[in-house]
Amino acid sequence: MPTLDLSQRIGRYVTTSAVGKRVRAYIPNPLPPSPPVDISALAGLISEAMHALGRLDGVRTIAPDTSLFLYMYVRKEALLSSQIEGTQSSLSDLLLYESDAAPGAPIDDVAEVSTYVAALNHGLRRMAEGFPLSLRLLREMHEILLATGRGSTKQPGEFRTSQNWIGGTRPGNALFVPPPPGDVPDLMSDMEAFLHEDESGLPVIIKAGLAHVQFETIHPFLDGNGRLGRLLITLYLCERGLLREPLLYLSLYFKTNRRTYYDLLQEVREHGRWEAWLEFFLTGVRDVARGAHEAAHRISELFEADLETVKTLGRAAPTAGAVLQVLQQRPIISIGKAAELIQTSFPATAKAMTHLEELGLIDEVSGKQRGRVYAYSRYLEILSEGTEPLKN
Repeated sequence: MPTLDLSQRIGRYVTTSAVGKRVRAYIPNPLPPSPPVDISALAGLISEAMHALGRLDGVRTIAPDTSLFLYMYVRKEALLSSQIEGTQSSLSDLLLYESDAAPGAPIDDVAEVSTYVAALNHGLRRMAEGFPLSLRLLREMHEILLATGRGSTKQPGEFRTSQNWIGGTRPGNALFVPPPPGDVPDLMSDMEAFLHEDESGLPVIIKAGLAHVQFETIHPFLDGNGRLGRLLITLYLCERGLLREPLLYLSLYFKTNRRTYYDLLQEVREHGRWEAWLEFFLTGVRDVARGAHEAAHRISELFEADLETVKTLGRAAPTAGAVLQVLQQRPIISIGKAAELIQTSFPATAKAMTHLEELGLIDEVSGKQRGRVYAYSRYLEILSEGTEPLKN
């Protein structure tokens, strides 16, 4: 195969103004890349990634309730994606926050993760109702994402009307300066058209990887671009039928390999090396899908084993089993909330919690005599793998 002239893929620079200074901003070429991506060189990885996605999409055959798995995985993804942006909260912090118990992390951090969950759920709900993955939907999700906290003053739900930059303290020493604000609407419209075209013949999984880079390069919002750009991948795979439920989340992979991730985004912009990015992206899809499938297996086995253990309680088993099933949905919960959800008295629920603790299935985590909070610790351990806050 002849050597590709990658220089044709590189966008153009324009001079614009930012905070009173003249800077060179980058405008990417529209998708798909030209010359076309060398799909043959990626064929093996595409096959492996698609196989892993298929197995992950079939997780309902092994998980007792995929809604439980999805509920917790959405929260894990929200946490990881927000950590990449600098938050320091943990999965336990988020679950405590959602259960109205006092979080141990800065409240702004946990609230920021919580709005991510709300934005994702909104997108999934709208798509389930038949609304297309579109610029309008992305703006709706962005408005929810930035509803509270540090981004609430940065034009929630609106494309930016001022110049932004990535890295550095000012545009002059930035690592990257995205397109001028006046170019953003047309660039985003072109990207939206690419998501829904079929003429290129590109596999959906390749288009997801291309669109993610294009979104991050355009950087259409003043804040929240990284989080929304990562969500775009999974939402697109769902819309195009590669996943029936949004169980693929790449933030752990991007977090673990964040230096390589940022370097490859720049390789595309500066040298047109889309194949290098796609090799990294497809490897991530394959590995993350395999890991999520394996986690679903482990969670399913844990639930089954622990419910069998509960049966040894005899007459106390029904209430204890009901409490344990609530803990599958909310791995950190107070006695009062558990009693409310299973519609049983507070004393009966407290006794069931004690039984579960004595069996070694749950742990009391508040250290209080009143208002005690319990955690389904082994379940949380599986879910929390890789969610330690980033260290600067």
